[in-house]
Amino acid sequence: MRVPLEVFLSLRHLQPRRTFVSAITLLSVLGVTVGVMVLIVVLSVMAGFEQDLQDKVIGFNAHLTLSNGGVLEDSSTWLEELKKEPEVLGAAPFVSGPVMVNCKNHISTPIMRGVDPDAEEKVIPIRKYIITGDASLMGESVIVGREWAARNNVFIGDKINVFAPRADVLESLRKGEKGNHVIILPTEMMITGVFQTGLFDFDLNYVITSLENAQYLYNLHDGVHGIAVRVADPRKVDLLKKKLNAICVYPLQARTWMDQNQPLFTAIATERVAMTIIVFFIMIVAAFGLCSTLITITVQKTREIGVLKALGATDGQIRGIFLLHGLIVGSVGTVLGVALAMVFLAYRNDFRRFLLDHFGVNVFSPDVYQFINLPAETTPWLIISLSFSAILLCVLAALIPAQGAARLLPSQALRYD
Repeated sequence: MRVPLEVFLSLRHLQPRRTFVSAITLLSVLGVTVGVMVLIVVLSVMAGFEQDLQDKVIGFNAHLTLSNGGVLEDSSTWLEELKKEPEVLGAAPFVSGPVMVNCKNHISTPIMRGVDPDAEEKVIPIRKYIITGDASLMGESVIVGREWAARNNVFIGDKINVFAPRADVLESLRKGEKGNHVIILPTEMMITGVFQTGLFDFDLNYVITSLENAQYLYNLHDGVHGIAVRVADPRKVDLLKKKLNAICVYPLQARTWMDQNQPLFTAIATERVAMTIIVFFIMIVAAFGLCSTLITITVQKTREIGVLKALGATDGQIRGIFLLHGLIVGSVGTVLGVALAMVFLAYRNDFRRFLLDHFGVNVFSPDVYQFINLPAETTPWLIISLSFSAILLCVLAALIPAQGAARLLPSQALRYD
């Protein structure tokens, strides 16, 4: 079987030898490998962050919220109106606001959310997040996030004292009448359940109680702070938002989960683009390394190139030798990079725990990145596009020395021989 000249000579140049050229060729392959691996890992982790964050935000937040920024008195009217919409799967009133909690001499200021457990289950399925206890919310009970429970060292059955900004108390303080002394007494509540959403911010800063308890704490009587709505397709909730805002009277308005979390998702998208550009420079450095390798080969093999051209080798064949060299280096480096990236992504959380346990290095701290485990999402399209880009970049890097070798005249190459 006859092997084309370009393939034969390209493979010959890639054979391991104890020369400077072989060493930098190996470094070129390693450079492509590291570049591809880092690109796939970074983009997969960023995509995982974005997707996992969306899933958790959608899962633990209403798809759409109807509120006026204060107390909504006619919530029952709007609940009936929302039930008429075919895309609405559920709607439930809620009370939400900051409270001060005293427990075992620990003071914290979580967000207390008051819900009707039965109606809320059609909007935010709280029961599926319960890891211990129950979510019945009977009597003066409360369920807390796992991180909040851990930081305050509380367990099922423990009691907490809740101080809430009751509306009548705030009104008295606002008037500032002389001789009017206001004492805010705490409400004692019992922890009956612990939930875990997987999103650090929710698990640390939210506690949930019944709608009646929250209305009492805020002195709202039958009023609520808003209505939470769940729709069939959360990514098409803007249609319902426009329909509701067309009939709402200001300040009452509908806001989607995207409106409430837009700064967060915008920051993630910007960071994803920035990280892609920064990491791609690793591939560019690897391409420069390959280009320098081929330029070195061109200089060292000037005589051989001259002999080949004197024997009848065409410019296209000489050019093909170096382009094929770049293609092989790029392909081998890309395959190795993809393989290493898949291994790293498969054991990413094990590697993260290893660094934390043995070196005290907390990579992707939950306090900052909001995730207990490191998410990642890899698609075939991502791998194919990055692999093609890496190979194409290597071939383009080989084009400059290939053109130089192809233009070399036999008389110049053999002048001093």
